[in-house]
Amino acid sequence: MPRKISSIAPDWWDYTTLDNDIIKEVADLTAEKMLQLSRPGFKVIFYESLEDFYLAEALEYVTAWRQSTDDNPVGVCGPIGPTEHLPLVARIVNELGLSLKSAHFWGMDEWFLDGKEVSPDHPLSFERADREMCFNRIRKDLVMPDKNLHFPKADTADFIKSWDGIRCAVMQGGQGDIKHWAFNDPPKREGEFKDAPPPPEKYRKLTTRVVDLHPITIAQNARTSGGGNITLVPTQAITVGPVETWKADKVSIWHAGTHDNAFGQRLTTYMISKKIADTSVPMSLLADHPNVQFNFYRGGLGSCSVEMH
Repeated sequence: MPRKISSIAPDWWDYTTLDNDIIKEVADLTAEKMLQLSRPGFKVIFYESLEDFYLAEALEYVTAWRQSTDDNPVGVCGPIGPTEHLPLVARIVNELGLSLKSAHFWGMDEWFLDGKEVSPDHPLSFERADREMCFNRIRKDLVMPDKNLHFPKADTADFIKSWDGIRCAVMQGGQGDIKHWAFNDPPKREGEFKDAPPPPEKYRKLTTRVVDLHPITIAQNARTSGGGNITLVPTQAITVGPVETWKADKVSIWHAGTHDNAFGQRLTTYMISKKIADTSVPMSLLADHPNVQFNFYRGGLGSCSVEMH
């Protein structure tokens, strides 16, 4: 039986093309049932306050970097969205006097505009946000050298090579409305994938690359970062791929309830727990990663019940 046509963007694959039985079961999940979806290799954690939530996220950076030595450098791959933990990372590093001279950091993604990555002076630049909210706030005698900060470029060769010989202890991420991590969006419904999305094993072979963004992703970034001005948001980006993701010891996704909604948070939790990998829901591919943790702010879980506003 052919897959449904997306009710959001008919020329794309996305979660609205899933079987209705999955949609219904996910919408019925309570918070307590979500906690029960933990399994070996996939852990679900709730935080009762935003303070605890963002502190825990910041401590993942610090815990990873404390393992780094000159002989065995360790890095973190981190997102822009959420960003609230970044100033906390800098404060903790400074208070502890933690030297990061051997540590590394990979930015997850960057906007792609006019044939190249946007410059750090672009108002939506992810590199700019990382530097201003975190690395520029770390004491100069502690912060890692600039060569240890790796941000995606249009020519992805150096970024891809930077993962060799450095252990990524944790890749953090958020989850967008379209159920991506980084900008690993669902693919377009075209060519050999017109009738069915790519098989997971094919998607898993994708490395850091320039991608076209699903219309929902563009609208979301306008809402969360651009004051609703969709014309400000590029339609392409450079993103870390599944290949790099599977090099991370751990993938840690942070759901505060601001980047994806009640249904979306439940959907990917359910699919990863049940090992349902479907590229129309890219986050579900993490079902095959050996160490994934979903972190939720309980107050941001919301409800899938119908309520008119």
